Amino acid sequence: MMRSRQRGSNLGLLLLAAQVFQLGLDNIPPVTLATLGLNVYLFLFPFKPLLRTCLSVREAYWYGDWYRLLLSPFHHVDDMHLYFNMASLLWKGIKLERKLGGPWFAYLLSVFSVLTGLVYLLLEVGLTHVTEDSSYSLQCAVGFSGVLFGLKVVNNHYHPGSTTYIMGVPVSSHYACWVELILIHIMNPGTSFVGHLAGILVGLLYAKGPLRSLMKTCAGFVTVNGNFGRQRIYNSSGYSGYGTQYPPNSYYGQQSFNPRHNNAPYRDTYNTHMPSAPPQHTYTAGLSDEEQYEAAVRASLNDRGGSMPTRSHGHSDPIAEEVRWRRLQRFNR
Repeated sequence: MMRSRQRGSNLGLLLLAAQVFQLGLDNIPPVTLATLGLNVYLFLFPFKPLLRTCLSVREAYWYGDWYRLLLSPFHHVDDMHLYFNMASLLWKGIKLERKLGGPWFAYLLSVFSVLTGLVYLLLEVGLTHVTEDSSYSLQCAVGFSGVLFGLKVVNNHYHPGSTTYIMGVPVSSHYACWVELILIHIMNPGTSFVGHLAGILVGLLYAKGPLRSLMKTCAGFVTVNGNFGRQRIYNSSGYSGYGTQYPPNSYYGQQSFNPRHNNAPYRDTYNTHMPSAPPQHTYTAGLSDEEQYEAAVRASLNDRGGSMPTRSHGHSDPIAEEVRWRRLQRFNR
């Protein structure tokens, strides 16, 4: 059910602003912040009136107004409707965007926004045929809460075993979305039960069904964990870092801090491919120009099957070996 927009004291906007500044803008990931900003902007400056943005079988399917699939999630009935949805987005978005990365999270939000509307329409059509009650096809829904129910399922999938307190009662995160679905509908009958159910089903399609694999196939250039352009290396303790084209102990292999994990230090894990164009300024390991030149010529002759008397240093210096390789590349060029 959808009511006409109520504009009054805008208490919801004030509460939302207070929560955002309490968290700190720097602590909100960019995709989550941008999504929140889009919802607030469209509340203040709606693209169309609510009656022309809400989603129903009659408007979308019978009359062919499919643009409502894109508009309905980002418009809200009143400021408190906006506040509760955006407060929930902040909590879920911060956790999921840090887990999945910004590009994949943006992709996830886009797919969930459209797919939740499609599943909603299918459910309403099914109810219309099963009950022979055409009123289900006339119900018009608007708001981001359906997408949020889907995100809750995904968040519980990535963080299993946790406990959620609902009205002071501990509930396993595995069942929390179902309990909330029923309680919200009982406490506020004006909410769209079918819209929330559609979000849960979309979340299950991602967590347990084929949706995640289909999204990866469609994206093509997205890696298994949702990071673009870099492949994370998995070891016995979990994902430890990102694969690059630079070898260990090289100029680029420096320890850094991962802002997505509460600034906890981690060491990047690298593949063992040497760079095709190493930096021109390298560490010489204390070798003189003559020694560096001799090492480069020696390595070159060895590569070509030649020989040259070598100095015995009594041990193998890994840094010197790297310097020889770099010098060889420079002389070859």
